[in-house]
Amino acid sequence: MSHALILTDGKPGHENQSKALAEGLGCSFALLPCSYPSKGRKALSYLCDRVGVRPDLAGVLPAAREAAATRRPDLLIGAGSNTFYSLKLLKRALGVPCVAILTPGGYRLGGFDAILAPVFDNPPERPNLFPIPTNLTPARPDFYAAQTAAFYERHVPRRDRAVGVIIGGKNPVADVAPEWLRTQLEAVFAATEGCERWVTTSRRTSPEAEAIVDSFPFDYKLLFSKERFNPIPAFVTECERLFVTAESTGMLSEAVAVGHAAVEVLDNLTVATGKFARFVENLCDEGYAHRFDGALGEARRKVNLAPTLEALRRRLGL
Repeated sequence: MSHALILTDGKPGHENQSKALAEGLGCSFALLPCSYPSKGRKALSYLCDRVGVRPDLAGVLPAAREAAATRRPDLLIGAGSNTFYSLKLLKRALGVPCVAILTPGGYRLGGFDAILAPVFDNPPERPNLFPIPTNLTPARPDFYAAQTAAFYERHVPRRDRAVGVIIGGKNPVADVAPEWLRTQLEAVFAATEGCERWVTTSRRTSPEAEAIVDSFPFDYKLLFSKERFNPIPAFVTECERLFVTAESTGMLSEAVAVGHAAVEVLDNLTVATGKFARFVENLCDEGYAHRFDGALGEARRKVNLAPTLEALRRRLGL
């Protein structure tokens, strides 16, 4: 089995995508923390990349060499801007190929053996660039089976059909305003008579929004501020329909990649342009999702990354 060394900035959304790629390529993996000691070091990394010099600005080289002495990696993987420069540094030092996840804005795209870039970033056409419609998500059946079993230890359904609602939170281009959320949940309940209704909030959901969620008679309810459990694997595998707030790109990615649910987007974007808007627009245009407007769609198409992963294996020689 091939082995990957994952450079991680500690952000779950980045680290989980790197793990998903390693698993998708059939690699075991080890994690190597990677962050800059100061903003100045990170700013300098852009200049160093432009001129082609490689000082160890994030201080990862000693730990990477130690990890390689234990088990030499066949591949380097990193997601997020804190990892991109160090990927190139370690590629040169260890002599193994590197893959960047997300578009390395500000860095030269050459030097990466492959880049997995979301289409909503409008990436350029290059031989080393592989566009993907969503974030990378775990694809192991055993993971979903175990998490679903854990969910059913907490909740015993009373109906055969279930719908799930996944609520995110405010970010620079979206908001989960309490009254907007109340209106959306009223419409969800009106459209899903006869179904079990499950809901989960996230670490970004405000107390005011959680209070609105708590006021509705869901059959299963997880408020992130009160309980730490991840029901989403059970939601995506067991529900016949999923409602997801538009700014939750990771959750939308999982919803359109796993299971059989029709996906409904609860459009809470406050900015009509930019990558979040392009992400939702692409999912809806390609039949992966439907913007919820009170009426239900039948967007059940699921993202298949198998051809992309096979092309990536060939390019990397795995």
